[in-house]
Amino acid sequence: MMADEILKVALVQTDLHWQDKIANLAMLEEKLWQLPSSVDLIVLPEMFATGFSMDVNSLSEPMNHTICKWMVQLAKQLNTTITGSAIIQDSGKFYNRMLWVCPDGAMQWYDKRHLFRMAEEDQSYTMGSERKIFEVKGWKILPQVCYDLRFPVWSRNNALKDGGMEYDLSIYVASWPAARVKAWDILLQARSVENLCYTIGVNRIGTDGNGIEYSGHSAIFDFKGECMSSAEENEEILILKLRYSDLTTFREKFPAWKDADKFELKF
Repeated sequence: MMADEILKVALVQTDLHWQDKIANLAMLEEKLWQLPSSVDLIVLPEMFATGFSMDVNSLSEPMNHTICKWMVQLAKQLNTTITGSAIIQDSGKFYNRMLWVCPDGAMQWYDKRHLFRMAEEDQSYTMGSERKIFEVKGWKILPQVCYDLRFPVWSRNNALKDGGMEYDLSIYVASWPAARVKAWDILLQARSVENLCYTIGVNRIGTDGNGIEYSGHSAIFDFKGECMSSAEENEEILILKLRYSDLTTFREKFPAWKDADKFELKF
C-alpha cells in the first residue's frame, strides 16, 4: 500500500487524575471532541487512564473491558486511529500495553519491552517479547513506551530487501519524570536522526499520587532531528501534518541506512 502524502497527528499532553479511570476517560473524551479538525492519529500518554501505577490488582482490565471499549467507540466516532498505553491483564499476567485502535474498531497492541526497574515496574508487569509495526494510511509506525526510549537497539530502523526501511514514524508514549526531562529531549531527537524517521513523544504533566512531577515536553522531530512542534509544561494538544515525500526525498539524498551494521536481537 502506498503511503498517503499527509499524515495529520494530534499529541495530547495533559495532567491525569491519580488512579481514577472514570475521571480520566471523561476528561480525555471532552478534549478529543473539541479538536478543531479531524486527524488521522491521536496519541495519548502512557497509562492515560490511571497514571503510572504499580497497583495492577486494582487497576488492571482485560482487553474487552472499559478502556478498550472506550477507545473503540471514540475511534469510530472520530474516524481516527487512537493510541496510548493502559494496564491490561491477559492470561493471568499484567502488561503495560500500548493499545492501537483503528477507525473501524480493529485493535492491535504492543507490550512495553523495557520495564522501569527503578520504580519496580519489572516486579509488577511482564515484559513484552515482540516488536510491532503498525500502519495508518500506508505509513509504517513503530510503537514504543517510555523507558524503551533509552534502548536504541530495540528501535533500530532496519533496511528492507526492497530498498525501503521498516518504519517511517516512531511513537513514544510516556510518564517521563521532570527530573530527567533533559534526557527525554535528547533521546527523542537522537532516535529521529539515527533512524531517519519522524519521531513523536507524548508525555504527561502534573504530579502523581507518589509525588512524582512530570513536565511534558511532548514533541515531534523530523528525520534530521529538527523539532517541528513542541509543548512546554502546560496542558496542550499539538496538531501537525507530516509529509511523506519530505521523508523519502531525504532518505534518497542521504542514504546512511545503507551503511548500517547488521545485528540480530535475541530474547
